[in-house]
Amino acid sequence: MVRSVPASVVAVPHRSIRRVAARGKVYPAGRLSLDMDISRSVRAIAGAAAPADGVIDWDAVAEAAKGGCEPGDLRMEPAERAAIADDVRAARDGLRDAAGVEFDLPGSIEVQHRHHWVDANVDTFRRVLRPLDDTVTGGGVPGVARSLNTGTMAVTVAFLARNVLGQYDPLLLAEADPTDHGLYFVRPNIREAAVELDVGYPRFRRWIAFHEVAHAAEFAAAPWLPGYLEDRLESGIASMTDESSLLELAGPGREGSAPIDSFADLNTAMTAVEGYAELLMDRAFDGEYDDLRAKLDARRRGGDPITNLFKRLLGFGMKRRQYERGAAFFSAVADRTDLRTASLVWERPENLPSDAELDDPDAWIRRVA
Repeated sequence: MVRSVPASVVAVPHRSIRRVAARGKVYPAGRLSLDMDISRSVRAIAGAAAPADGVIDWDAVAEAAKGGCEPGDLRMEPAERAAIADDVRAARDGLRDAAGVEFDLPGSIEVQHRHHWVDANVDTFRRVLRPLDDTVTGGGVPGVARSLNTGTMAVTVAFLARNVLGQYDPLLLAEADPTDHGLYFVRPNIREAAVELDVGYPRFRRWIAFHEVAHAAEFAAAPWLPGYLEDRLESGIASMTDESSLLELAGPGREGSAPIDSFADLNTAMTAVEGYAELLMDRAFDGEYDDLRAKLDARRRGGDPITNLFKRLLGFGMKRRQYERGAAFFSAVADRTDLRTASLVWERPENLPSDAELDDPDAWIRRVA
């Protein structure tokens, strides 16, 4: 893993990676033994079977997820480190100019392999789902239920670790300085996607940098956004822990329940976040991107039957709709007005488009512009 600073990219210690280094463990390039991976995952999930506090054994999730995906190659020459630093600086400068927003890069910009990404995101899932543990009263969680929860989450994290290209992490619900945030690039996945899409790795990597840095620009333009997302996450998850709320959530046509309302607001906000980043990355990018856009959109829609099944189970269809619906909304706003008008969405929470306005950009323009 490396850190990017305005002038260079240098190696830095990361909490999860420091543990790896302390054990002297080296992850070689190439495919690991499938039997070894499966046995590692099974042992981790089996270890979660004993009744214990907490609905999920997060240490077992991390171990099992790593067993479900090889880490990938993180070896880089100095020239690639310098190129990544240049990608991020160019994205920052281009996005500042395009959006008219001043923002700083995260203090730690990490180029990771998949196991590093697992460690960082298991911490995030642990924070977000912590309210579920408050429902556990004496006696702990039954072993079978805990193993099922742990195994389900491990499969989810492993699948994501094999597919995520980059990530802006606002560190929601973290006990940290509110200005802290992270930026991750999963190098093995970016390289494999470039090969799969038949595009040059340097140009594709740079374009992905523009997308993730665009999220940093959004959160800088909207200091209220982390708190807005946190409130809806906490409200929705806390409401789901109540038995009646769970029944309401599962039942058809039960509009107005707290979890449904909270998650609907969250989905609308994330549609704006993803759609604006899609618009901004393309308009600020300093190279040709039409082929990259077409191929990446096709990749999001495509996949073999097993992969598509996982995507449906894990809600990737909703994520893709967020990209497409949000991008269509902001493209329409920018085309009919300008990018500065589209950026008004981040002035205050009330400027977020409603679900109806996402399909009627003119209504949003009349209300906000």
